[in-house]
This record gives sequence, structure tokens and C-alpha cells, in this order.
Amino acid sequence: MGLLNASRRAVGAARCCPSPLSTPKSWLSIKTALPGDKNILLMGPPGAGKTTVGRIVAHKLGLPVVDVDDDVLETTWKMPVAAKLASVGGKRFLEEEGQALRNFSASGCVVSLTGSNPLHAEAMRHVKESGLVVYLDVDGEDIVRRLAAMEVNRIVGQEEGVPVRDILLHRKRFYEKWLDVRVLCGTGDTAEEVAEKVLKAVERYQNHDEETYVSTRCDGAAPPHRKTYFGDVVVEGLAADGGLYVPKNGFPKMDAREWLRLVAMSYPERALVLLEKCIHPLDVSALDLRTMVFNAYGSNFSSEAVAPVRHLVRNQYVQELFHGPTASFKDLALQLMPQLFAHCLPPMCNYLVLVATSGDTGSAVLSGFGRLSGADRHRTGVLVFFPEEGVSEIQRLQMTSYTEDNARAVGVLSDFDFCQRSIKRMFGESGLTGHLAVEYGTVLSTANSINWARLLPQVVYHSSAYLDLCRDGVIEFGEPIDVCIPTGNFGNAMSALYAKQMGVPIRKVICASNHNRVVADFFATGEYDLRGRPLKPSRSPAIDILKSSNLERFIHHVSDGDGRLVGDLFARLDGQQRFRVPEPLLGRIRQEALAGWCSEDDCLAAIRGVRAQTGYVMDTHTAVAKVVADGLQDGSCPAVLCATAHCGKFAPAVFKALQIQNIPEDPVEQLEKLELAAPRPEMHTEMMKRLKESGRRRQAVCQADYGVLVEEVESMIHDSFLKVM
Repeated sequence: MGLLNASRRAVGAARCCPSPLSTPKSWLSIKTALPGDKNILLMGPPGAGKTTVGRIVAHKLGLPVVDVDDDVLETTWKMPVAAKLASVGGKRFLEEEGQALRNFSASGCVVSLTGSNPLHAEAMRHVKESGLVVYLDVDGEDIVRRLAAMEVNRIVGQEEGVPVRDILLHRKRFYEKWLDVRVLCGTGDTAEEVAEKVLKAVERYQNHDEETYVSTRCDGAAPPHRKTYFGDVVVEGLAADGGLYVPKNGFPKMDAREWLRLVAMSYPERALVLLEKCIHPLDVSALDLRTMVFNAYGSNFSSEAVAPVRHLVRNQYVQELFHGPTASFKDLALQLMPQLFAHCLPPMCNYLVLVATSGDTGSAVLSGFGRLSGADRHRTGVLVFFPEEGVSEIQRLQMTSYTEDNARAVGVLSDFDFCQRSIKRMFGESGLTGHLAVEYGTVLSTANSINWARLLPQVVYHSSAYLDLCRDGVIEFGEPIDVCIPTGNFGNAMSALYAKQMGVPIRKVICASNHNRVVADFFATGEYDLRGRPLKPSRSPAIDILKSSNLERFIHHVSDGDGRLVGDLFARLDGQQRFRVPEPLLGRIRQEALAGWCSEDDCLAAIRGVRAQTGYVMDTHTAVAKVVADGLQDGSCPAVLCATAHCGKFAPAVFKALQIQNIPEDPVEQLEKLELAAPRPEMHTEMMKRLKESGRRRQAVCQADYGVLVEEVESMIHDSFLKVM
């Protein structure tokens, strides 16, 4: 009687029945129960299994269970729900159902909501205050089959002649509005399996302190001086010890049935589900994340598919990552990352985002941060450093076309590595960062791929490529693919390895370098050696990089998080310009990835050959991937080449490859001529528009002197935050 009396006291006005099952100790820790006697509220469409799953969850946790249909509505109305619906009609029913829910009070219970409760905003606001809303995200086709088996041919809000599928699609946005955590239900999941997922989701929500980040150079034996959460790593960019942030507990693993749910989804829907798995809801709420994701991957992309996969030749496919506003793969991260950054900013300070770019990152970060609005825009400045002689003319025009007071690109009379090294030095000098904070109220951050919020969205498109091949019948889920990636800073390759860690069946990640082949040489010898190694200009400048920052994350990954080893290796690289990995570790490196390189002549020949064979025109970076894949991939499984930029961004090289004469000097005219000669793939109109508007504005150029770059930073802070209106 004790449990029954407690239940009655908890529910108050509404009737609350104890679970008919016995209530042994939960198989989870008792800390899974929410604090302050909060409820666990199960939400989802009719037929999702909320009632059955609710009883199992309540039984495992030893909590009372409430079914809103049986214990609230029918008790209030003194009649079956179906009879009430028949007597008052759908619109009146929703209002009376909402009123009944507003009068409902309970604590410490597992509550199964009705499928239509989320359509009533006031009622949901009321009930959401009482606990954690867990959305049972069940596949629509499963729901249709279940309703048919239950002989349910009409649900609340369904007008005559409107298919159930349309109603379910309409309702989904309401479920996603109110959820705290999503439970992605695979086709064929049993009620017991869904209940277990609910318990794990609640446990994850409770254990926010477990979802933290560590530096790649962190000694696992020593406790961290503080817990570092998602918001911290987004804003800080670089760890205090000079390392890069990684999730302490790695990536969540998804099972095959969950992945199969994503096959039919759009790119934004896939991104939302995957990012919810990787970002704790107490760091970024599900609703805020949904708003950001759908804003990031919408009409600003010229392809509705966002990152479509197209067949190239034989068993090779290209994933077109250049349909964003700056026509480069960087947009896939940088249309989202600034929103995450602004969301995570603490109050009271201004933030200057420093970026070193070998070409594409510059315009992408300026575009992404340029889409911020209001206070977020006024508190954030962006300063881009790029090698003056190391980018294409079109890339230069794209970067210098951004003329807002809080956004600027500066050419440096050196190479990318100098730009990147200078920025890392600024972060490492406490005297400088302290001076900027005290004198100007400004904190430095970065949007390069060393920032976790830059790298994380890239995991989505590698996953999406695999799902597209499943959707198109090229492979069955579980069959392997290889991924070949033009590799400079190693972030793109690292994100593919993280997708593999989540459960995408990637067999090998193939890293493709141009004649600046430091990564390929490292894979061949185990030695990373920068001594006396000049950076050679190439026709694929975005990968003209010698010091690959994200290689540090890779070595952390393959060494099972040996922070002491990583710190030692990269201290040697900083001090002696070289390091060598132990032979066993080199073996693990080669198990995870392959690496090769491509000459300038072979790059142009690949563009010419693919155009002759298929009519498709690759950019120079994609061509590097094609050449390396041809040499290293055995053809026994599909190979996806990452097409990281539109061919128009490197028009002179493409003209040379295609042996087209009489090339115009004006970059816009070059693009127009290329579009006539090579209509596939299509050009992004936003890029053309911006180039036409930019003309040949004067741009800032500075010497390759660290002190001069620091002066540019202070000047930028003055212009962005200290102007007197």
C-alpha cells in the first residue's frame, strides 16, 4: 500500500496507477531517476508504443506509471477517448484534451502522453515543467503498419481524405519542438529494446558531467584541472596545453537499425539526429540545435540534397561538397559552426575569431559569421590571414569581398604554415591574451578545423554519403566503402574516421596529397619531417600545407588516447621540426588509413580524362583524390571521392587541363567561359553574384612578421568593438 498511496499523493487530481509489474531494483543506477521527483514524459505519435514502453521503464525504475489516455482523459471525461472524439470532433477535442492536461499534476512518475498532446502549446508548456520529455522517434511506415494492425484508420486532426502519413509528417515538427531527448527507434525494435534506449537516454541526460572533452595532450593518469564541456571547447578552440580537444569518451555508436532509419531522411534531418547524439542537450537544447541545423542547410545551398553523391566512373563516386554559398566543402561546417559559437558565448566579452586559411576556409568563415544577426553579430569579429601568393585569384576576390567592420581578410607575404603557426602562438602567449582581455574586453578564438565545432559537422556528410549509396541501391547497409579525401590539415580525413567510429562501414580512409606530400611520406616511413622542406605552390592550393594540425587528433585516436605520447611527439615537432612514431603505432596507422600523392601533370590529366569519358569536370583537389584512389583503391568496394570545391574556383588550371585557349584575364569572365565549356557541375549563383560585386577592391597585405600580425589583431579589435558611434 505504501507505493500505491505515494502514487496517489504524487498525482494529485489525476488518477495514477502503479505498474502492474513487480518493482525490483533497476538494472541501472538509481541516479537515473530524475532529481526533484521530476517525471519522465514519453512523447510520440499514436502507435509509437508509449504505453507499453512506459510500463517497462516504470517497472525497471520502480516508479509509478501514468497513461494520459486512461488515467487522465477518461477519468476526467468519464467516457472512452474514442467516444469523446466522436462526440465533439477533432478541433474541440484538442482543446478539451489540452485543458485536461493543464489540470494534470504528478511527480516522480513515468508518463505516457497522447499522440496529440504536443499539438496544444499551453498544455505542453505546463507538463514539460514537470519533467524530461523523451521523444519516441518511430519510423512513419512502422506507425502506419501498426495502426492498420490495430484497425485504426483515423487519428486526431485527420480530415477526410488526408493520408495518415501526411498527418504524421505534420506532427513531427511539434514533437521536435517539445522534446528534450530523442530516442531513435529502429525498424523492428521491440518494446523492451526501446525501453532500454529510453533508460540510456535518461541516464545520458543525467550524466552531463560524463560528456566532457580533454586535450589530445592530456595525461590520462592526471585528473583534469576542470571539466570542459561542449560550449567551452567551441569558444576556446585550442586547449590550454596547446593540444586539440576531443570527446573524453569518444563517439556514440549507433546500431544498424538506427542507421537504416536515416537512409530515407533529408540531409538536415540526418544532421540533426547525428549531432543530437554528439552534443549533450544541456549544452545545446534539441530545439535550438534543430533551428541552427535547418538554418545552416537550407536555401543557402544550391542543391536541395546539400551534399549529393554522383556516379563518376566504374566503382567510383563523387560527393559534391561545393553547393554552399562559397562553393567549397568548408561551407558544410561553417554555415553551422558560427551559430554554435554564438550560442555558446558567455556574456560580457567580445570575441575575435582568428583564422588561417590556404584558400577556401577564409570566404567560408566570413560567409558563415556574416549570417549572424543582432547582438551575436556585434560581439563577434572575424580576422582571416591568408598567404598572399598562395590562393587563387577567385579565392582572393571571395575573401576580400567581405567588407563589414567586423570581418576582414589580410594577405600575408608568406605561406599558410606561417599564418597558422602565428595564430597558434598568439593563443599560447598568456601575456598577449591577457592584455587583449583586460585592455579591450576581447577574447581570442578560432574557426579553423582545430576547433571541434568545425570538425564535428563534417562527420555528417561522410555518414550521409554512405546513406545515399544505401538509398540508391549501390550497397546494402553493412557493406564497406572507401573514402578518398584531398588532405591538407587532416580535419576532413579525421571526420571520416569519426564517422567510422559511430558505425559507418568505412573500410579505408585514403588521404590524397599533391606534391607537398608530407602526409604521404609520413604514412610510408613513420617519420614526420619538416626540416628543410619548402612549401611548393601547386594547382590545388587548399592542400598546400606542411604542418597538418588535425594529424594530432589522428595520432591520439590510433594510440587509444595516449596524451603523453601525443604531447611528446608534437613538442618534438615544434622544437626539432620532426618526430617518428613507434613501429607498432605505425602499423595501426596503416590499418586505419592509406596515403598517396599526385603530381601536377597527373592532376591535370585526370581532369582531362574524366571530362572526355563522362562530361564531368572536376576541380584540381578532386582530381588529386581521383589519381590517388586509382593507385591505392582496389575496386572491390565503392570509393567515394570528396569533391571539395567547384571547378570554377580554380578556372585557369581547369582551362589548362582541358586545353582551352584564349582564357580571359578577368576572373568573372573566366567563370562564365568555363560554365559554357563545362556546364556540369553547375555553378553556385551566390558565388557569381559576390564576385561580380567585389570587383578589385584594395586589400590589406602585411609582412611575414609575427609582431605585424599582432598589430593587425589589435587594429581589428579597435575597428570591430571600440568605435565610438
